Amino acid sequence: MRDVVEIGLGKTAQRGYHLDDIAIVPSRRTRDVDDVSTAWQLDAYPFGIPCVGHPSDATMSPSSAVRLGQLGGLGVLNVEGLWTRYENPTKVLEELAGLDEEARATKRLQEVYAEPIRPDLIAERVRELRAGGGTVAVRVSPQHTLALAPVILDAGVDILVIQGTIVSAEHVSTTDEPLNLKEFIADLDLPVIVGGCTDYKTALHLMRTGAAGVIVGIGGDEWSTTESVLGIRVPMATAIADAAAARRDYLDETGGRYVHLIADGDIQTSGDIAKALGCGADAVMLGEPLSLCDEAPAGGAWWHSAASHPSLPRGAFEVAGEPLGSMEQLLFGPADEADGQLNLFGGLRRAMAKCGYRDLKEFQKVGLVLDR
Repeated sequence: MRDVVEIGLGKTAQRGYHLDDIAIVPSRRTRDVDDVSTAWQLDAYPFGIPCVGHPSDATMSPSSAVRLGQLGGLGVLNVEGLWTRYENPTKVLEELAGLDEEARATKRLQEVYAEPIRPDLIAERVRELRAGGGTVAVRVSPQHTLALAPVILDAGVDILVIQGTIVSAEHVSTTDEPLNLKEFIADLDLPVIVGGCTDYKTALHLMRTGAAGVIVGIGGDEWSTTESVLGIRVPMATAIADAAAARRDYLDETGGRYVHLIADGDIQTSGDIAKALGCGADAVMLGEPLSLCDEAPAGGAWWHSAASHPSLPRGAFEVAGEPLGSMEQLLFGPADEADGQLNLFGGLRRAMAKCGYRDLKEFQKVGLVLDR
């Protein structure tokens, strides 16, 4: 049973664990690293590494999304971002990259994102992604899905990502017609990824909508302010494990329909990736780590998608730092520092080999120890 702590008379709280609280336990077997596969597949789309690019304008432009796809991951472009508000957002991104005062950065983000979304630019960006080859994926918020979906679908994407801070299958509204995820997904002939979610029940309900993938977490990192603004903090090790339990129950419920889990939060190093997958995730969503590569469109600056919200921004602005290297070096090395920020998926392969697992599905069974 989960630890339940009494925090006061009549009020209890479940204990949760972050990725930093756990460690991987090697098994009795080891493998040669060259015999380890990091491949995974979402619906009909195969990928060489379990990496999904967080749809922040700081990291995902049409060109960087294409590049991530070429390297084996899945780039996701935000169709509510700068690339669909400006014909050429390069100068805006250069300005943001040059900001050196966090205090005025949020206001400037709100200003540049006040420009309206242009449907013609959505179609144009999808064409650019398609021209780059690989799998085409875009992100839209639940609030704007019904309005923007016709343009997105007409443009011809492969995977649709419906992502907000917290997404549920039972949104209630007395002012607007809420998005019925189950009905919406049933009418589509392409895989849909939805999230984020933080617990077993929400994950299970999102799986029941017919989603091909569920995002676990809210993109929490040192620059996220969701806890200070909303009081929500996600212990990612527990959240992933709970969602994996929901997936097992959904498998039994449906007779074998598998839903992929994408961990989004607390992931900075190759060790974090390994622990997230060991808890049951199929892939990880990388945000800030990708801002540190040469191809990042914001030149090393970083902000979350919700950091530009017009009335309740959630996410601080990270002033641009020095890039660590190319995207290829970030993902596959070689690393010239011993902190786990470079060669992220080489590190994952090494962890899998040290623990004796040949593929990601097997690695989800790795033993874990609580060491804090």
